[in-house]
Amino acid sequence: MRIDLHTHSTASDGTDTPAELVHGAVAAGLDVVALTDHDTVAGHAEAIEALAALDTHLTLVTGAELSCRVDGVSLHLLAYLFDPVEPELARERELVRDDRLPRARAMVATLQELGVPITWDRVARIAGTGSVGRPHIASAMVELGVVPTVSDAFTADWLADGGRAYAQKHELDPFEAVRLVKAAGGVSVFAHPLAVKRGQVVPQAVIAGLAEAGLDGIEVDHMDHDGPSRDRLRGIAAELGLLTTGSSDYHGSRKTCRLGEYTTDPEIYGEITRRATGAFPVPGAGGRAGA
Repeated sequence: MRIDLHTHSTASDGTDTPAELVHGAVAAGLDVVALTDHDTVAGHAEAIEALAALDTHLTLVTGAELSCRVDGVSLHLLAYLFDPVEPELARERELVRDDRLPRARAMVATLQELGVPITWDRVARIAGTGSVGRPHIASAMVELGVVPTVSDAFTADWLADGGRAYAQKHELDPFEAVRLVKAAGGVSVFAHPLAVKRGQVVPQAVIAGLAEAGLDGIEVDHMDHDGPSRDRLRGIAAELGLLTTGSSDYHGSRKTCRLGEYTTDPEIYGEITRRATGAFPVPGAGGRAGA
C-alpha cells in the first residue's frame, strides 16, 4: 500500500484543485491520500465528489493542517478525520483564516518597502479562491524574478519566520489545538517538526509536552528532513510512544515534491483510522475505507 497523508489543493496554497489532486493520486498509484489544506476543509466536498465519479480503490482521508505557535515559534499540526462541523475547532479555523488576508497584505506592503515590485493584484490572482498565504506571495516573487524558486523566498531575507517581510497571524496554541482535534474525534500529527530550513523549530521538550497532552504522532519522512533528522525523530517517537508518518506535503507545481514521494506505513495508517471517531475515510468506488 502507498499512503500519502499530507497534501494541499487550491483550497489553500496548492496549485491542483481538489478534484485534480484526487485524479493525480490515482495516476500516482496511491492507495490512500489525505487532503490537509491549511486551516480549512473547503476542498473536501469537491475531492469526495471527484472520488465518487472514479472507479478506483483510492481512499480519501479528510483533514487539515492547523497553524500553531508556541514560545514565538511557528509549527503546523496535521489533523485527520475530525468532525468538520464541531463548533470549537471550526471557530478556531475561521479565526486563523480571517487573519490571513490582512497578514498577506502587510507582507506585500513590506516587500514593496524593500524594493520588490510586487502588487496585491498579482498575489490575489495567484491565490484565486484559495486561502491566501506566504506560498502565494513567494510564487509572485518567482514570477517577478526576485527569487528562483518558492523555497528561496522562505529565508531570513524574505518570508521565513522572523524574516524581513514576515508578518504574524492568529495561530493556535498547539496544546489547545491537540485538545480541540481530540474533542472533535480527530487524530493529531506534528508536521515536519525538524524542518530547520523553514525557520526556528521547537525543542524536544515541547514535543514531549504535546505527547503528554494527547498528540498522536510526528511526521518523520518529509522532504525537509535529512537522514539524521529522521533518525532523531524516530528515536523521539519511540521514547514518547508516538506514531510516525511519512508524507509528500504535495503542493502541485508550487513545490518540487511529488505525490507519494514519502509514504506512511500501512500499520500506522490503520492505527490512525482506529483512533479517529469524528469522520471516516472515504473509499473510492473500486475499494473500501481502510483497505
